Amino acid sequence: NELAGEQLVRAHHGSIAREERLEIEDALKSGRLPALVATSSLELGIDMGAVDLVIQVESPGSVAHGLQRIGRAGHQVGEPSRGVLFPKYRGDLLEAAVVVQRMHAGQIEALELPRNPLDVLAQQLVAMGTERACPVDDLYALVRRAEDYAELGRDVFETTLDMLAGAYPSDEFAELRPRLVWDRAEGTVRSRRDATTVALTSGGTIPDRGLFGVYLASEGPETQAGRGGGARSPRSRGAGRRVGELDEEMVYEARVGEVILLGASAWRIEEIGHDRVLVSPAPGQPGRVPFWKGDRPGRPLELGRALGAFSRAYADAARSDGAARRRALARLAAENDLDDLAGSNLLDYLAEEQRATGVLPTDRTIVLERFRDELGDWRICLLSPFGARVHAPWALAIETRLRERLGIEVQPIWSDDGIVVRLPATDGPTLGHRAGRGTEPGDAFDEARPPLELGGPGGADLAAEAVRIGADEVEELVVGALGGSALFASRFRENAARALLLPRSRAGRRRPLWQMRQRSAQLLAVASRYGSFPIILETYRECLQDVFDLDGLRQVLGGLEQGDIRLHSVELARASPFASSLLFDYIATYMYEGDAPLADRRAQALALDRDLLRELLGADELRELLDADALAELELDLQALTEERAAGSADAVHDLLRRLGDLSTVEVAARVRGPDAASRARVAGEWLEALAADGRALEVRIGGEARWIAAEDAGRFRDALGVTLPLGLPAANLVAGEDPLDALLARYARRHGPFLTSEPARRWALPIGVVEAALERALAGGRLVRGEFRPGGSEREWCDPEVLRSLRRRSLARLRHEVEPVPAAALARFLPAWQGVAAGPWGRGGSFGPGASGAERLVEVVAQLEGLALPASVLERDILPVRIPGYTPRLLDELGAAGEVCWLGQGSLGRDDGRICLWRPDRLGLALPGSGSLGAVDIGLDLGWLAEALVAHLADRGASFYRDLLAAGTDAARRAGQGQPGQRELLDALWSLVWAGLVTNDTFAPLRALRWKRSGHEPARPRLAGLNRMGPPEAAGRWSLVSEAVATAVALARGRVPSDTQRRHALALRLLERQGVVTRESVVAEDVSGGFSAVYPILREMEEHGRVRRGYFVEGLGGAQFALPAAIDRLRAGRSEAEVDVGVGPDLDGGRGAATLLLAATDPANPYGAALPWPRYDDGDRRPLPRAAGAYVVLVGGEPVLYLERGGRSIQTLPASVAPAAAEAALAALSGLVADGRLRTLEIGRVDGQPAADSPWRAGLEAAGFRPGYRGLVLRAVG
Repeated sequence: NELAGEQLVRAHHGSIAREERLEIEDALKSGRLPALVATSSLELGIDMGAVDLVIQVESPGSVAHGLQRIGRAGHQVGEPSRGVLFPKYRGDLLEAAVVVQRMHAGQIEALELPRNPLDVLAQQLVAMGTERACPVDDLYALVRRAEDYAELGRDVFETTLDMLAGAYPSDEFAELRPRLVWDRAEGTVRSRRDATTVALTSGGTIPDRGLFGVYLASEGPETQAGRGGGARSPRSRGAGRRVGELDEEMVYEARVGEVILLGASAWRIEEIGHDRVLVSPAPGQPGRVPFWKGDRPGRPLELGRALGAFSRAYADAARSDGAARRRALARLAAENDLDDLAGSNLLDYLAEEQRATGVLPTDRTIVLERFRDELGDWRICLLSPFGARVHAPWALAIETRLRERLGIEVQPIWSDDGIVVRLPATDGPTLGHRAGRGTEPGDAFDEARPPLELGGPGGADLAAEAVRIGADEVEELVVGALGGSALFASRFRENAARALLLPRSRAGRRRPLWQMRQRSAQLLAVASRYGSFPIILETYRECLQDVFDLDGLRQVLGGLEQGDIRLHSVELARASPFASSLLFDYIATYMYEGDAPLADRRAQALALDRDLLRELLGADELRELLDADALAELELDLQALTEERAAGSADAVHDLLRRLGDLSTVEVAARVRGPDAASRARVAGEWLEALAADGRALEVRIGGEARWIAAEDAGRFRDALGVTLPLGLPAANLVAGEDPLDALLARYARRHGPFLTSEPARRWALPIGVVEAALERALAGGRLVRGEFRPGGSEREWCDPEVLRSLRRRSLARLRHEVEPVPAAALARFLPAWQGVAAGPWGRGGSFGPGASGAERLVEVVAQLEGLALPASVLERDILPVRIPGYTPRLLDELGAAGEVCWLGQGSLGRDDGRICLWRPDRLGLALPGSGSLGAVDIGLDLGWLAEALVAHLADRGASFYRDLLAAGTDAARRAGQGQPGQRELLDALWSLVWAGLVTNDTFAPLRALRWKRSGHEPARPRLAGLNRMGPPEAAGRWSLVSEAVATAVALARGRVPSDTQRRHALALRLLERQGVVTRESVVAEDVSGGFSAVYPILREMEEHGRVRRGYFVEGLGGAQFALPAAIDRLRAGRSEAEVDVGVGPDLDGGRGAATLLLAATDPANPYGAALPWPRYDDGDRRPLPRAAGAYVVLVGGEPVLYLERGGRSIQTLPASVAPAAAEAALAALSGLVADGRLRTLEIGRVDGQPAADSPWRAGLEAAGFRPGYRGLVLRAVG
């Protein structure tokens, strides 16, 4: 479209609004639109004869799909359908060639009907019962007339009715509202009143993919957009016309202000709600292309066999360079419609695979390829043409086999072209070798066994053993592994939604997919204990019949056993061409799994010792952490005593009895809707009598009081409490199940907060000992927990684990909502004060007060900056002086001499500067990642022979002065036959080790010496023996290996090497201490190894233990914000102070009292360019301003006003500079660089790209003391 200058092509897919799709289709029909780019929506309704050509990108995957898509062209009587296929890679070309050949022959794959899908049956049963009560026998006969249900058994049919009627024998299912009323005496079923609404809003068979509607934002009268990118109030926006849909995961990754492309148009995200996204047009803006996750149907086995036969047929011709190849190319052109380039490419692909592995994967040969990847781990690639429906269950069986034989967890990835398994090259058992039958959890493997090794001749047998599975045992392995797979969980959720057990929407609002997943997981956890639960059965059926081709897998495995299919094993140095295509799917699977490589994520997950972390965080009882108001609210919800939970019909009262158990008439009346107590009592009595007349509720006596129970609970109350039941109850209602008292107590726990043993005992008139014994059984089975939970309590209580989790979530939510989010500028006011840079009511206080000495303050500053990489050139010039009034280098020297502080290099920033981080020596064990040998040094960098000689000397002799290093260099040069190096070469070698983090010094003098320009007049190669033995200033002090310092720190800790968990815990504490409020952006800005994911689990556990709080504290920084409790109050105080004295945002005209700060751009107290983005200008641009050493930024009231570039030659003004008061204050602060001696001269040549002398800022600069100079405006030190 851009090349043509007009709209020639538009996009058509299911996530575009229906109105826009209709408009596009009309334009195509009328000929106004020459071309259309479409997904499979092309198959689903665009039916017209005006399409001349279909261009199919990627193989259609099956003959049926290919015919349907290409068939959209020439859709008229007598007109041929024309199409062009563009394969995406060579493996795709192979499949496309076979599909085209079979399309010509009309060899459409066989259609397989789903057999007895119980989820659809449940939905249809509810729909059929909405108009009248239907006899069960008639319904069964009607269902059996459909082909899909011709073989449906009566017992399965009635089990489905049981599920819909809420009569399933476990009261853990009480959360599921019944959809049908089954009158067993009359033999009829009817839908409940609310089931009609559910069937209408949640019906259909297309699964919910969690799509967010995208709507055009309509501005309200209250909408305001302040200068500098002020946020707009969500309440002022309404939703206009629908634009399309976005994937839920895409929405979670999106941010307000981001531009996306939808329907070939650019849209800016204005607001992200719980179920919709509001956008505004952004014409001409580059945008992000959204993604939608979908499942492609696997290659049918029939097509896979044809593909394998095709490869086998062309195997010889592919290796030929003569007549056979020419005949093959002609045949490919005639039968497969391949042009010369595609035909040659395909034959080359087959030939290269044969050269790599010796054979091709065909219908008669499976290739088992193994090689090491870049990390040294083994990859096993099973190359087969039989398709994903065969490979998926095979991969599950392989995973189970490897877990049994190796005791390790693997995650196979399958596709249409095979299976990939990654095996870490770690010590452990070999395939086929068990020590002490170590296949049970906890069994130890023999430590004397060799590491896992798949190389050499034995490797072929070991790899083959993992994939050779008997045809008669594969079903058992697959079924055993399927229930715990992600596939089973996702299909269970979809099936439960189709069966109307999990409605997809509520009150006209979309239910978030994550919430559906959570509810589905809870249901699955209960239902998985009941093998006859219909949705469990349906999920197994769907996976084994519709998703998997288990019969096809048995045929393949049987062919391997009988020798009809050969298994060819090969070991290669790198992946073969076929395996490379397969690895593309493997990489795609893990590419978006997180912001760290898979190996790092796995190491982090394994390294996190949860028990140790809880020990570090402390194990206080929850009584001090749980909120009393949150508990009161939760108990009202659990007991249905809120207005939202009140029953509004007889069916709803029946649900109450099923969920809560026995209730008196008064208790029922308290839980129904009504204007007053009298009307509620009257309605409750009427509904209870109606339920009793229908046989759905019973009035019994418990503990001498009349109570109502659900008819389904009759047998349980009889056997558990000895309740007398009326005669004539249906046999189904007399089933008590196992351990009826345990079941009643479990329900009681699910509907109450933390409770004492005496409470259920008193309600049911049972001995304390009987109840205590049942509760102890539940505790031993993990169904209850015990502890000090209830705020203000004095005894240990019992609690349902899910109730406790809900209580903790509610308590945390109340804590999170204590703080309203502050604007970004408030963080910029808070952070300097938190770090002791600024005074004010939101400052840190403590020893940063006026009574603290310079040395005391320095100790605290070092602790706060510990581990943070800072440019050495700015540390003593810009960082420490703004935190410690009257700072002098002597303070740091004295602290170092006393063993209170040391420094480590963290990378060079040119010849005369680099990053360093300060550490307290006793904490150096936390400085380095990993827990390997601390005495050995592995440079790992090509630093040259001289650097290696210095390392060897320091490792052998320990800490050394320059004269010792000089001698070591002389000896090394003589031994290596090298010419004696010059002083510069020795210094360069030494400092290269410093910046690599391998060598450090016991003083700060060498770092200060780097700030002075080295003389350029020294001889090129002076002899070492002639140099001053005291050495140059850059080499003063004693030099030592960092590893020796770390080893000393470990020795001081009684030899305990910090674990990875301890290091990460310490890192999280440092971040909190330094930043106060930790966000993803602030962690990334500090270049933390592993990124935010390295500390997120620690912060989350700290939140669970009440040490930090999580919430949305600062606007625009996402929801993953963690803060110390003290930081939250000070952050809010900073906002309040700004509102009183300064005004919020960039409106600083009245802000002459606003705090003005001049900070180094690299100062951690400056959040801009790190935790916060630089502000946008009115034109929407955000200028990239680097946090470079030597650059400065002026903040007025937390808003950045001026940016002085490195070298001081140029100024960039920022949006807040439009306020005269802010500009005046910023220029006055800028002149302070010269006044306080940091710079002797400051010469401004340009302002915002213009010459300073011609800039509107000239008057302000001259008012601040600048005078015209040769290159601009100059400010010089006086005297």
